[in-house]
Amino acid sequence: MRTLEILLTFLTFIMLFQHKMPRKFAAAAGFAGIGVLAGQLFFEGYRWQMVLIYLVSVAFAFIAIFGKRLYMRMWKPLKYGLYGLTFTMLAVSIFLSVYLPVFDLPKPDGAYSVGTKTFHLTDQSREETLTKNPHDKRELMVQVWYPAQGLNGQKQAPLFPEDASTFHEYIERYADRFSFPAFALDYWRYIKTNSYENATISSAEARYPVVVISHGFGTSRLLHASQAEHLVSHGFVAVAIDHTYSTMATAFPDGRVTGLTTEQYLNEGSENRNKLGDIWTQDADFVIDQLDQLNRYAFEGKLDMDNIGMMGHSFGGATAFNAAYSNHRIKAGINMDGSLNNVNDKQAISKPFLFMESSNFMNIKNKALSGKISDEEIKNSGLTKEEFNEMIEERKKEYKIIDQASMVYIAGTEHYNFTDLQLYSKVLKQVGMTGDIDGERSADIVNRYVLDFFNKHLKETGGGLISKPNPAYPEVEFPKE
Repeated sequence: MRTLEILLTFLTFIMLFQHKMPRKFAAAAGFAGIGVLAGQLFFEGYRWQMVLIYLVSVAFAFIAIFGKRLYMRMWKPLKYGLYGLTFTMLAVSIFLSVYLPVFDLPKPDGAYSVGTKTFHLTDQSREETLTKNPHDKRELMVQVWYPAQGLNGQKQAPLFPEDASTFHEYIERYADRFSFPAFALDYWRYIKTNSYENATISSAEARYPVVVISHGFGTSRLLHASQAEHLVSHGFVAVAIDHTYSTMATAFPDGRVTGLTTEQYLNEGSENRNKLGDIWTQDADFVIDQLDQLNRYAFEGKLDMDNIGMMGHSFGGATAFNAAYSNHRIKAGINMDGSLNNVNDKQAISKPFLFMESSNFMNIKNKALSGKISDEEIKNSGLTKEEFNEMIEERKKEYKIIDQASMVYIAGTEHYNFTDLQLYSKVLKQVGMTGDIDGERSADIVNRYVLDFFNKHLKETGGGLISKPNPAYPEVEFPKE
Protein backbone atom coordinates (compact mmCIF):
# COMPACT_ATOMS: atom_id res chain seq x y z
CA MET A 1 0.00 0.00 0.00
CA ARG A 2 1.11 3.57 -0.67
CA THR A 3 1.92 6.04 2.10
CA LEU A 4 -1.36 7.98 2.18
CA GLU A 5 -3.35 4.76 1.74
CA ILE A 6 -1.70 3.37 4.88
CA LEU A 7 -2.35 6.60 6.78
CA LEU A 8 -6.00 6.68 5.68
CA THR A 9 -6.48 3.05 6.75
CA PHE A 10 -4.91 3.81 10.15
CA LEU A 11 -7.18 6.83 10.72
CA THR A 12 -10.20 4.80 9.66
CA PHE A 13 -9.43 2.20 12.31
CA ILE A 14 -9.07 4.98 14.90
CA MET A 15 -12.48 6.35 13.93
CA LEU A 16 -14.05 2.93 14.51
CA PHE A 17 -13.41 3.43 18.23
CA GLN A 18 -14.59 7.02 18.42
CA HIS A 19 -17.23 6.12 21.00
CA LYS A 20 -14.38 5.74 23.51
CA MET A 21 -12.90 9.16 22.71
CA PRO A 22 -13.75 12.67 23.85
CA ARG A 23 -16.05 14.26 21.31
CA LYS A 24 -13.49 16.89 20.23
CA PHE A 25 -10.85 14.23 19.66
CA ALA A 26 -13.28 12.11 17.63
CA ALA A 27 -14.25 15.14 15.52
CA ALA A 28 -10.56 15.93 14.95
CA ALA A 29 -10.00 12.35 13.79
CA GLY A 30 -12.96 12.73 11.44
CA PHE A 31 -11.61 15.94 9.91
CA ALA A 32 -8.15 14.36 9.64
CA GLY A 33 -9.65 11.34 7.88
CA ILE A 34 -11.45 13.54 5.34
CA GLY A 35 -8.24 15.54 4.78
CA VAL A 36 -6.10 12.46 4.24
CA LEU A 37 -8.73 10.96 1.92
CA ALA A 38 -8.73 14.13 -0.19
CA GLY A 39 -4.94 14.16 -0.23
CA GLN A 40 -4.74 10.51 -1.17
CA LEU A 41 -7.13 10.94 -4.09
CA PHE A 42 -5.33 14.08 -5.29
CA PHE A 43 -1.67 13.05 -4.85
CA GLU A 44 -1.70 9.26 -5.18
CA GLY A 45 -4.89 8.76 -7.16
CA TYR A 46 -8.00 6.62 -6.84
CA ARG A 47 -7.83 2.87 -7.23
CA TRP A 48 -10.71 0.45 -6.93
CA GLN A 49 -9.02 -1.78 -4.32
CA MET A 50 -9.44 1.07 -1.81
CA VAL A 51 -13.15 1.72 -2.44
CA LEU A 52 -14.37 -0.01 0.72
CA ILE A 53 -11.86 1.92 2.83
CA TYR A 54 -13.00 5.15 1.14
CA LEU A 55 -16.64 4.38 2.02
CA VAL A 56 -15.94 3.41 5.63
CA SER A 57 -13.69 6.42 6.22
CA VAL A 58 -16.32 8.84 4.89
CA ALA A 59 -19.12 7.20 6.89
CA PHE A 60 -17.25 7.20 10.19
CA ALA A 61 -15.82 10.68 9.63
CA PHE A 62 -19.39 11.93 9.11
CA ILE A 63 -20.48 10.20 12.32
CA ALA A 64 -17.49 11.59 14.23
CA ILE A 65 -18.16 15.15 13.08
CA PHE A 66 -21.96 15.30 12.96
CA GLY A 67 -23.70 12.25 14.27
CA LYS A 68 -21.94 10.69 17.24
CA ARG A 69 -24.97 10.97 19.55
CA LEU A 70 -27.23 9.24 17.04
CA TYR A 71 -24.65 6.50 16.65
CA MET A 72 -24.37 6.01 20.43
CA ARG A 73 -28.16 5.54 20.73
CA MET A 74 -28.21 2.88 18.01
CA TRP A 75 -29.70 -0.52 18.90
CA LYS A 76 -26.76 -2.66 20.11
CA PRO A 77 -27.30 -5.72 17.84
CA LEU A 78 -27.43 -3.36 14.84
CA LYS A 79 -24.33 -1.54 16.05
CA TYR A 80 -22.38 -4.79 16.48
CA GLY A 81 -23.58 -6.01 13.09
CA LEU A 82 -22.33 -2.79 11.50
CA TYR A 83 -19.00 -3.23 13.27
CA GLY A 84 -18.67 -6.74 11.88
CA LEU A 85 -19.56 -5.57 8.37
CA THR A 86 -17.15 -2.65 8.66
CA PHE A 87 -14.21 -4.80 9.75
CA THR A 88 -14.96 -7.22 6.91
CA MET A 89 -15.02 -4.37 4.39
CA LEU A 90 -11.70 -3.04 5.67
CA ALA A 91 -10.10 -6.49 5.63
CA VAL A 92 -11.23 -7.12 2.04
CA SER A 93 -9.96 -3.73 0.90
CA ILE A 94 -6.60 -4.19 2.63
CA PHE A 95 -6.23 -7.67 1.13
CA LEU A 96 -6.94 -6.39 -2.40
CA SER A 97 -4.60 -3.43 -1.95
CA VAL A 98 -1.74 -5.66 -0.78
CA TYR A 99 -2.17 -8.47 -3.30
CA LEU A 100 -2.85 -6.15 -6.26
CA PRO A 101 -0.43 -3.38 -5.30
CA VAL A 102 0.70 -0.18 -6.92
CA PHE A 103 4.44 -0.68 -7.08
CA ASP A 104 7.48 1.02 -8.55
CA LEU A 105 10.07 -0.94 -10.47
CA PRO A 106 13.06 -1.88 -8.27
CA LYS A 107 15.64 0.89 -8.09
CA PRO A 108 18.72 -0.11 -10.08
CA ASP A 109 21.88 -0.13 -8.00
CA GLY A 110 24.43 1.05 -10.55
CA ALA A 111 26.13 4.42 -10.79
CA TYR A 112 24.21 5.76 -13.79
CA SER A 113 20.80 7.40 -14.02
CA VAL A 114 18.56 5.99 -16.75
CA GLY A 115 17.20 7.79 -19.79
CA THR A 116 14.80 6.32 -22.34
CA LYS A 117 13.60 7.01 -25.88
CA THR A 118 11.09 5.10 -27.99
CA PHE A 119 11.32 4.73 -31.77
CA HIS A 120 8.94 3.66 -34.54
CA LEU A 121 10.94 1.72 -37.15
CA THR A 122 9.72 0.39 -40.51
CA ASP A 123 11.61 -2.21 -42.53
CA GLN A 124 10.83 -1.10 -46.07
CA SER A 125 12.62 -4.15 -47.49
CA ARG A 126 10.35 -6.64 -45.74
CA GLU A 127 6.70 -7.39 -46.46
CA GLU A 128 4.46 -7.80 -43.42
CA THR A 129 3.32 -11.42 -43.69
CA LEU A 130 1.27 -11.30 -40.47
CA THR A 131 -1.44 -8.99 -41.86
CA LYS A 132 -3.86 -9.34 -44.77
CA ASN A 133 -2.82 -6.16 -46.56
CA PRO A 134 -0.17 -7.11 -49.19
CA HIS A 135 1.21 -3.55 -49.13
CA ASP A 136 2.06 -3.57 -45.41
CA LYS A 137 5.70 -3.37 -44.38
CA ARG A 138 7.10 -4.71 -41.12
CA GLU A 139 6.73 -2.06 -38.40
CA LEU A 140 8.28 -2.22 -34.95
CA MET A 141 8.25 -0.17 -31.78
CA VAL A 142 11.63 -0.19 -30.08
CA GLN A 143 12.51 1.30 -26.70
CA VAL A 144 16.07 2.27 -25.83
CA TRP A 145 17.32 2.80 -22.27
CA TYR A 146 20.71 4.47 -21.81
CA PRO A 147 22.97 6.07 -19.15
CA ALA A 148 21.74 9.63 -18.61
CA GLN A 149 22.86 12.93 -17.14
CA GLY A 150 21.48 16.43 -16.52
CA LEU A 151 18.02 15.33 -15.40
CA ASN A 152 17.19 18.78 -13.95
CA GLY A 153 14.16 17.75 -11.93
CA GLN A 154 12.56 15.63 -14.65
CA LYS A 155 9.84 13.22 -13.50
CA GLN A 156 10.15 9.47 -13.70
CA ALA A 157 8.33 8.06 -16.71
CA PRO A 158 5.26 5.85 -16.22
CA LEU A 159 5.57 2.28 -17.42
CA PHE A 160 2.37 2.26 -19.49
CA PRO A 161 1.19 4.85 -22.05
CA GLU A 162 -0.15 8.04 -20.49
CA ASP A 163 -2.76 8.62 -23.18
CA ALA A 164 -6.07 7.50 -21.63
CA SER A 165 -7.51 5.70 -24.66
CA THR A 166 -4.23 3.93 -25.43
CA PHE A 167 -3.81 2.87 -21.81
CA HIS A 168 -7.38 1.54 -21.76
CA GLU A 169 -6.67 -0.61 -24.84
CA TYR A 170 -3.56 -1.97 -23.12
CA ILE A 171 -5.35 -3.01 -19.96
CA GLU A 172 -8.29 -4.46 -21.89
CA ARG A 173 -5.93 -6.84 -23.67
CA TYR A 174 -4.04 -7.80 -20.51
CA ALA A 175 -7.27 -8.21 -18.56
CA ASP A 176 -8.62 -10.55 -21.23
CA ARG A 177 -5.42 -12.61 -20.95
CA PHE A 178 -5.89 -12.99 -17.18
CA SER A 179 -9.70 -13.32 -17.38
CA PHE A 180 -10.16 -10.12 -15.35
CA PRO A 181 -12.57 -7.25 -16.00
CA ALA A 182 -10.62 -4.36 -17.53
CA PHE A 183 -11.22 -2.02 -14.58
CA ALA A 184 -9.29 -4.46 -12.35
CA LEU A 185 -6.02 -3.38 -13.99
CA ASP A 186 -6.77 0.33 -14.12
CA TYR A 187 -4.33 0.94 -11.25
CA TRP A 188 -1.43 0.00 -13.55
CA ARG A 189 -1.48 3.65 -14.67
CA TYR A 190 0.37 4.51 -11.45
CA ILE A 191 3.35 2.16 -11.98
CA LYS A 192 6.48 4.27 -12.26
CA THR A 193 9.80 3.37 -13.83
CA ASN A 194 13.24 4.67 -12.86
CA SER A 195 13.73 6.16 -16.32
CA TYR A 196 13.58 9.72 -17.61
CA GLU A 197 12.21 10.30 -21.10
CA ASN A 198 14.49 11.94 -23.66
CA ALA A 199 17.21 12.71 -21.10
CA THR A 200 20.71 13.56 -22.34
CA ILE A 201 22.98 10.55 -22.74
CA SER A 202 25.81 10.45 -20.21
CA SER A 203 29.25 11.70 -21.25
CA ALA A 204 30.98 9.70 -18.50
CA GLU A 205 32.16 7.03 -20.96
CA ALA A 206 33.18 7.25 -24.60
CA ARG A 207 30.84 4.38 -25.58
CA TYR A 208 28.46 1.94 -23.91
CA PRO A 209 27.98 -1.74 -24.91
CA VAL A 210 24.54 -2.61 -26.28
CA VAL A 211 22.18 -5.39 -25.14
CA VAL A 212 19.13 -6.17 -27.29
CA ILE A 213 16.11 -7.63 -25.44
CA SER A 214 13.41 -9.84 -26.98
CA HIS A 215 10.23 -10.46 -24.95
CA GLY A 216 8.30 -13.71 -24.70
CA PHE A 217 5.41 -14.65 -26.96
CA GLY A 218 2.25 -12.73 -26.07
CA THR A 219 3.91 -10.41 -23.57
CA SER A 220 5.68 -7.08 -24.16
CA ARG A 221 8.93 -5.17 -23.94
CA LEU A 222 7.38 -3.47 -20.89
CA LEU A 223 7.79 -6.68 -18.88
CA HIS A 224 11.57 -6.35 -19.14
CA ALA A 225 11.87 -2.70 -18.12
CA SER A 226 13.56 -3.36 -14.77
CA GLN A 227 16.11 -5.67 -16.42
CA ALA A 228 16.89 -2.92 -18.92
CA GLU A 229 17.19 -0.28 -16.20
CA HIS A 230 19.53 -2.45 -14.14
CA LEU A 231 21.86 -3.02 -17.08
CA VAL A 232 21.85 0.67 -17.97
CA SER A 233 22.65 1.75 -14.41
CA HIS A 234 25.85 -0.30 -14.79
CA GLY A 235 26.92 1.28 -18.06
CA PHE A 236 25.08 -0.55 -20.84
CA VAL A 237 22.54 0.54 -23.42
CA ALA A 238 19.44 -1.71 -23.50
CA VAL A 239 17.28 -1.98 -26.62
CA ALA A 240 13.93 -3.78 -26.28
CA ILE A 241 11.85 -4.81 -29.29
CA ASP A 242 8.08 -5.19 -29.40
CA HIS A 243 7.56 -7.98 -31.95
CA THR A 244 4.39 -6.65 -33.58
CA TYR A 245 1.31 -8.94 -33.61
CA SER A 246 2.98 -11.22 -31.05
CA THR A 247 2.66 -8.80 -28.11
CA MET A 248 -0.26 -8.37 -25.79
CA ALA A 249 -0.39 -4.75 -26.98
CA THR A 250 1.84 -2.37 -28.92
CA ALA A 251 1.03 1.32 -29.36
CA PHE A 252 2.14 3.21 -32.47
CA PRO A 253 2.53 7.00 -32.78
CA ASP A 254 -0.54 7.32 -35.03
CA GLY A 255 -2.80 5.91 -32.30
CA ARG A 256 -3.02 2.31 -33.49
CA VAL A 257 -2.74 -0.39 -30.85
CA THR A 258 -1.98 -3.83 -32.24
CA GLY A 259 -2.61 -7.00 -30.28
CA LEU A 260 -1.83 -10.70 -30.27
CA THR A 261 -2.86 -12.29 -33.60
CA THR A 262 -0.21 -14.98 -34.13
CA GLU A 263 -1.30 -17.73 -31.72
CA GLN A 264 -1.82 -20.15 -34.61
CA TYR A 265 1.90 -20.10 -35.36
CA LEU A 266 2.59 -21.76 -32.04
CA ASN A 267 -0.37 -24.14 -32.21
CA GLU A 268 0.05 -25.60 -35.71
CA GLY A 269 3.30 -27.53 -35.50
CA SER A 270 7.00 -26.80 -35.71
CA GLU A 271 6.97 -25.51 -39.30
CA ASN A 272 4.80 -22.51 -38.45
CA ARG A 273 6.66 -22.00 -35.19
CA ASN A 274 9.89 -21.86 -37.18
CA LYS A 275 8.38 -19.31 -39.59
CA LEU A 276 7.47 -17.02 -36.71
CA GLY A 277 10.92 -17.58 -35.23
CA ASP A 278 12.44 -16.41 -38.51
CA ILE A 279 10.33 -13.23 -38.42
CA TRP A 280 11.46 -12.42 -34.89
CA THR A 281 15.12 -13.09 -35.76
CA GLN A 282 14.82 -10.79 -38.77
CA ASP A 283 13.33 -8.17 -36.42
CA ALA A 284 16.44 -8.38 -34.26
CA ASP A 285 18.79 -8.16 -37.26
CA PHE A 286 16.89 -5.14 -38.61
CA VAL A 287 16.94 -3.32 -35.27
CA ILE A 288 20.69 -3.86 -34.87
CA ASP A 289 21.25 -2.41 -38.35
CA GLN A 290 19.01 0.57 -37.52
CA LEU A 291 21.01 1.23 -34.37
CA ASP A 292 23.87 2.38 -36.58
CA GLN A 293 21.70 5.29 -37.76
CA LEU A 294 20.16 5.96 -34.35
CA ASN A 295 23.64 6.05 -32.87
CA ARG A 296 24.57 8.93 -35.15
CA TYR A 297 21.52 11.18 -34.81
CA ALA A 298 19.99 10.26 -31.42
CA PHE A 299 22.83 9.05 -29.19
CA GLU A 300 25.88 11.15 -30.09
CA GLY A 301 27.83 8.09 -31.23
CA LYS A 302 27.82 6.67 -27.69
CA LEU A 303 26.55 3.19 -28.61
CA ASP A 304 29.41 0.68 -28.79
CA MET A 305 28.34 -1.20 -31.90
CA ASP A 306 31.42 -3.43 -31.65
CA ASN A 307 30.12 -4.94 -28.40
CA ILE A 308 26.54 -6.13 -28.83
CA GLY A 309 24.80 -8.79 -26.77
CA MET A 310 21.26 -10.14 -26.90
CA MET A 311 18.93 -11.67 -24.33
CA GLY A 312 15.35 -12.86 -24.42
CA HIS A 313 12.65 -14.67 -22.51
CA SER A 314 10.77 -17.75 -23.72
CA PHE A 315 10.17 -17.37 -27.49
CA GLY A 316 12.34 -14.27 -27.25
CA GLY A 317 15.05 -16.44 -25.72
CA ALA A 318 14.94 -18.67 -28.79
CA THR A 319 15.18 -15.49 -30.87
CA ALA A 320 18.25 -14.39 -28.92
CA PHE A 321 19.84 -17.77 -29.65
CA ASN A 322 18.99 -17.69 -33.37
CA ALA A 323 20.18 -14.11 -33.76
CA ALA A 324 23.42 -14.77 -31.89
CA TYR A 325 23.95 -17.94 -33.94
CA SER A 326 23.60 -16.22 -37.31
CA ASN A 327 24.47 -12.53 -36.77
CA HIS A 328 28.22 -11.93 -36.55
CA ARG A 329 27.63 -8.58 -34.81
CA ILE A 330 26.23 -10.25 -31.69
CA LYS A 331 29.09 -11.36 -29.42
CA ALA A 332 27.14 -13.11 -26.62
CA GLY A 333 23.59 -14.01 -25.64
CA ILE A 334 21.19 -15.26 -22.97
CA ASN A 335 18.05 -17.38 -23.28
CA MET A 336 15.82 -17.03 -20.19
CA ASP A 337 13.65 -20.14 -19.82
CA GLY A 338 13.01 -20.54 -23.52
CA SER A 339 13.08 -23.57 -25.77
CA LEU A 340 14.57 -23.32 -29.29
CA ASN A 341 13.19 -23.33 -32.82
CA ASN A 342 14.79 -24.01 -36.21
CA VAL A 343 17.17 -26.52 -34.62
CA ASN A 344 17.57 -28.96 -37.52
CA ASP A 345 20.24 -26.89 -39.24
CA LYS A 346 22.13 -25.94 -36.08
CA GLN A 347 25.05 -27.32 -34.15
CA ALA A 348 26.60 -26.01 -30.95
CA ILE A 349 26.83 -22.23 -30.82
CA SER A 350 30.40 -20.93 -31.11
CA LYS A 351 29.83 -17.77 -29.02
CA PRO A 352 29.38 -17.32 -25.28
CA PHE A 353 25.75 -18.21 -24.58
CA LEU A 354 23.93 -18.72 -21.29
CA PHE A 355 20.67 -20.58 -20.68
CA MET A 356 18.90 -19.50 -17.47
CA GLU A 357 16.26 -22.09 -16.63
CA SER A 358 13.33 -22.56 -14.25
CA SER A 359 12.36 -25.52 -12.11
CA ASN A 360 9.71 -26.54 -14.64
CA PHE A 361 12.17 -26.56 -17.53
CA MET A 362 14.44 -28.96 -15.71
CA ASN A 363 11.51 -31.24 -14.85
CA ILE A 364 10.34 -31.34 -18.48
CA LYS A 365 13.88 -31.93 -19.74
CA ASN A 366 14.50 -34.83 -17.37
CA LYS A 367 11.19 -36.47 -18.30
CA ALA A 368 11.78 -36.06 -22.03
CA LEU A 369 15.27 -37.54 -21.88
CA SER A 370 14.23 -40.43 -19.66
CA GLY A 371 11.11 -41.25 -21.69
CA LYS A 372 9.06 -41.44 -18.49
CA ILE A 373 5.97 -39.69 -19.82
CA SER A 374 2.58 -41.21 -19.11
CA ASP A 375 -0.29 -41.66 -21.56
CA GLU A 376 -2.25 -39.22 -19.40
CA GLU A 377 0.40 -36.53 -19.90
CA ILE A 378 0.34 -37.13 -23.66
CA LYS A 379 -3.45 -36.84 -23.64
CA ASN A 380 -3.33 -33.60 -21.66
CA SER A 381 -0.90 -32.12 -24.18
CA GLY A 382 -3.63 -32.16 -26.85
CA LEU A 383 -1.35 -34.04 -29.28
CA THR A 384 -1.58 -37.49 -30.81
CA LYS A 385 1.04 -39.99 -29.71
CA GLU A 386 2.84 -39.59 -33.05
CA GLU A 387 2.82 -35.78 -32.76
CA PHE A 388 3.98 -36.01 -29.16
CA ASN A 389 6.85 -38.34 -30.06
CA GLU A 390 7.87 -35.97 -32.87
CA MET A 391 7.88 -33.11 -30.36
CA ILE A 392 10.05 -35.14 -27.96
CA GLU A 393 12.57 -35.87 -30.71
CA GLU A 394 12.77 -32.15 -31.47
CA ARG A 395 13.20 -31.44 -27.78
CA LYS A 396 16.10 -33.89 -27.63
CA LYS A 397 17.80 -32.01 -30.47
CA GLU A 398 17.23 -28.77 -28.55
CA TYR A 399 18.68 -30.21 -25.35
CA LYS A 400 21.77 -31.44 -27.20
CA ILE A 401 22.44 -27.88 -28.40
CA ILE A 402 21.57 -26.34 -25.03
CA ASP A 403 23.85 -28.73 -23.15
CA GLN A 404 26.84 -27.51 -25.14
CA ALA A 405 26.33 -23.93 -23.90
CA SER A 406 26.48 -22.60 -20.35
CA MET A 407 23.49 -23.13 -18.07
CA VAL A 408 22.24 -22.06 -14.68
CA TYR A 409 19.07 -23.28 -13.01
CA ILE A 410 17.26 -21.12 -10.44
CA ALA A 411 15.42 -23.24 -7.88
CA GLY A 412 11.91 -22.15 -6.96
CA THR A 413 11.27 -20.29 -10.21
CA GLU A 414 8.64 -20.73 -12.89
CA HIS A 415 8.35 -19.27 -16.38
CA TYR A 416 7.39 -15.69 -15.53
CA ASN A 417 10.03 -15.30 -12.83
CA PHE A 418 12.24 -14.13 -15.68
CA THR A 419 10.03 -11.09 -16.33
CA ASP A 420 8.78 -8.12 -14.32
CA LEU A 421 5.37 -9.79 -14.12
CA GLN A 422 6.53 -11.45 -10.88
CA LEU A 423 6.51 -7.98 -9.27
CA TYR A 424 2.88 -7.24 -10.17
CA SER A 425 1.05 -9.50 -7.74
CA LYS A 426 1.57 -12.35 -5.29
CA VAL A 427 -1.57 -13.89 -6.78
CA LEU A 428 0.53 -15.05 -9.75
CA LYS A 429 2.35 -17.42 -7.41
CA GLN A 430 -0.95 -19.00 -6.40
CA VAL A 431 -1.90 -19.75 -10.02
CA GLY A 432 1.51 -21.18 -10.93
CA MET A 433 2.74 -18.42 -13.25
CA THR A 434 5.60 -17.70 -10.87
CA GLY A 435 7.33 -20.05 -8.45
CA ASP A 436 7.73 -20.27 -4.70
CA ILE A 437 10.68 -17.89 -4.67
CA ASP A 438 9.97 -14.29 -3.64
CA GLY A 439 9.50 -12.12 -6.74
CA GLU A 440 11.91 -9.39 -5.67
CA ARG A 441 14.54 -11.98 -4.78
CA SER A 442 14.13 -13.72 -8.12
CA ALA A 443 14.32 -10.43 -10.03
CA ASP A 444 17.51 -9.53 -8.18
CA ILE A 445 19.12 -12.89 -8.97
CA VAL A 446 18.24 -12.68 -12.67
CA ASN A 447 19.52 -9.10 -12.89
CA ARG A 448 22.82 -9.91 -11.19
CA TYR A 449 23.60 -12.97 -13.30
CA VAL A 450 22.61 -11.21 -16.53
CA LEU A 451 24.85 -8.27 -15.61
CA ASP A 452 27.77 -10.53 -14.68
CA PHE A 453 27.50 -12.41 -17.99
CA PHE A 454 27.48 -9.28 -20.14
CA ASN A 455 30.18 -7.63 -18.03
CA LYS A 456 32.44 -10.57 -18.81
CA HIS A 457 31.70 -10.88 -22.51
CA LEU A 458 31.09 -7.26 -23.54
CA LYS A 459 33.29 -5.37 -21.05
CA GLU A 460 35.89 -8.02 -20.15
CA THR A 461 35.26 -7.59 -16.42
CA GLY A 462 33.45 -9.70 -13.83
CA GLY A 463 32.36 -13.24 -14.61
CA GLY A 464 32.61 -14.57 -11.08
CA LEU A 465 28.91 -15.31 -10.61
CA ILE A 466 28.41 -17.23 -13.86
CA SER A 467 31.50 -19.39 -13.41
CA LYS A 468 30.62 -21.32 -10.25
CA PRO A 469 28.12 -21.57 -7.35
CA ASN A 470 28.04 -18.63 -4.96
CA PRO A 471 26.89 -18.95 -1.31
CA ALA A 472 25.11 -15.59 -1.57
CA TYR A 473 22.79 -17.14 -4.17
CA PRO A 474 22.13 -20.74 -3.09
CA GLU A 475 19.07 -20.86 -5.38
CA VAL A 476 21.36 -20.81 -8.43
CA GLU A 477 22.61 -24.23 -9.45
CA PHE A 478 24.98 -25.32 -12.21
CA PRO A 479 23.52 -28.57 -13.63
CA LYS A 480 26.69 -29.54 -15.47
CA GLU A 481 28.80 -29.66 -12.33
